[in-house]
Amino acid sequence: MVATLPDLLRLVVVPVFAWAAIRDVRTRRLPNRLWPPLYLFGALLLVWEIVTIWPLGGFVEMRFLVRVAISLLFVAPLGYAFWYLGAFGGADAKAMIALAVLFPTFPAYDLAGVTLPLVDTQLGVFSLTILTNTVLLGLAYPVGLAVFNLVRGEASRLMFFARPVATDSLPDRHGRLFEDPDGPTRNGLDLDALRMYLRWRGRTLADVRADPDDLRDPASVGETFAPTDGGTHVGPRTDGGRAVDDAPTDGGRAVDDAPTDGGREVDDAAPDGGHAADAETDSDADRESDDPWAAERFLDEIDHGAYGTDAATLREGLDVVAREDRVLVSPGMPFVVPMAVGLVASLTYGDALFAALGALGLV
Repeated sequence: MVATLPDLLRLVVVPVFAWAAIRDVRTRRLPNRLWPPLYLFGALLLVWEIVTIWPLGGFVEMRFLVRVAISLLFVAPLGYAFWYLGAFGGADAKAMIALAVLFPTFPAYDLAGVTLPLVDTQLGVFSLTILTNTVLLGLAYPVGLAVFNLVRGEASRLMFFARPVATDSLPDRHGRLFEDPDGPTRNGLDLDALRMYLRWRGRTLADVRADPDDLRDPASVGETFAPTDGGTHVGPRTDGGRAVDDAPTDGGRAVDDAPTDGGREVDDAAPDGGHAADAETDSDADRESDDPWAAERFLDEIDHGAYGTDAATLREGLDVVAREDRVLVSPGMPFVVPMAVGLVASLTYGDALFAALGALGLV
């Protein structure tokens, strides 16, 4: 037999993750509806396997249950913990949880006398193998970015972290600025937050670059619009004059199924189609003289964070993109991409870290 039927059915997940990786690269958004069917599918396969080995009294059966427990009670919560600490986006965490449910133990596929995966581990938790392979692939990303910069003649001490791009191209890019007015920084403005701000003002980046002095004046902000979630994707429905995707997404940017405004729930009864309608308070009026770019007003009106952006970071980022023709951008890496590649590598080769440690005589 090539493999057990549950293990063969698990291969259906490979094209699903391939599709997710491609979409994540293009939009940095994945639909929320992608994950529940995978969770259910994995749970059904687990029940199938448990029924097959019932009763659960022997060593083999108990070892299977221990491996399932490690996958579900350690690897799956680890995905949530990474998201909570900011190391993962929402979709990355959900993808990791899906793999923990779908692949708790090592599958086995016999092809032409060869059993895949080639390298098993003593622990035998396959979702952990996928995770370690994914991390190893992720570590190669800065090297790939440096090679890309070298090929383009952009050698510098920052070539492992960022690359220079035309400022006018920022509306179609993902990542964050790697500079502020004082020079390179790892805490630059998130490009999704930049798009949120521009949509809120009903302006384009070209407008900002054409007349920065006027637009820097907070009094120049008139009618405001729904900022959306800052994604580059667009759809047939409009909200506040700005095109947004019809399907709720979570490609590292968590968006709920409820009506959203920049990635968070908003009041359905909000007037003016999502436009800001709060009356200006005395404190607002007092602040107009010291709120360049209306950055504080923007963050107050959207009533939630813009991917960790504060008013100072927003102002500094706008100052940079308003005056520079080329800027440093850290592209970031959609983690679902190495996760999809890591899944394929795990199903064929097996655990690369375990193999490396074995070659060194450490296991």
